[in-house]
Amino acid sequence: MTPPSTRPAPKPKAPQSHEVRIIGGQWKRTKLQVADKPGLRPTPDRVRETLFNWLGQDLSGWRCLDAFAGTGALGFEAASRGAVQVELVETDPALVAQIKRMQDKLGAEAVHVTRGDGLLVLKQQAPASLSLVFLDPPFDSEMFEKVVAAAARAVSTSGFVYLEAPKIWLDDSLQSAGLQVHRHLKAGKVHAHLLKPLAP
Repeated sequence: MTPPSTRPAPKPKAPQSHEVRIIGGQWKRTKLQVADKPGLRPTPDRVRETLFNWLGQDLSGWRCLDAFAGTGALGFEAASRGAVQVELVETDPALVAQIKRMQDKLGAEAVHVTRGDGLLVLKQQAPASLSLVFLDPPFDSEMFEKVVAAAARAVSTSGFVYLEAPKIWLDDSLQSAGLQVHRHLKAGKVHAHLLKPLAP
């Protein structure tokens, strides 16, 4: 008879982490840690590079809000390129702590970190007060229409809304919010959109 195996049970895997990099500006090549958390999808370096090519490299004087900050990569990228105010909103306390550590490390005075509900914070913004709103809600959520509408109200007539979603958004879907597609790309399962307010 074969003796029972005495091999020890495998240890549970520790949470993995990886990194993304700030692409441009004063903190170019700075690494941001990415925790292995369910549903956390940091915007890939290539997509962020394309986005900021669309926006232009100099965001001096811009007021930005990232309603679902995650790692904070989009917001730090904007601050690195001269944005005068960047509010990063995140519900997860561990991610909030991680963003604050990076804020301290960089001395990022333009960055403000808020633990809270991204949709609620968007709704609290003064109308047409923001230059750029980043929207990357959980892909399995049902809040896309609500956050798009709230972002459209908060962004200035010359501003932009960046939206990551699991499907493409067309002008017909955005018209009720007063937005239109300015640029779009697909990277894997992610559709990245740069939206602009409709002309009055």
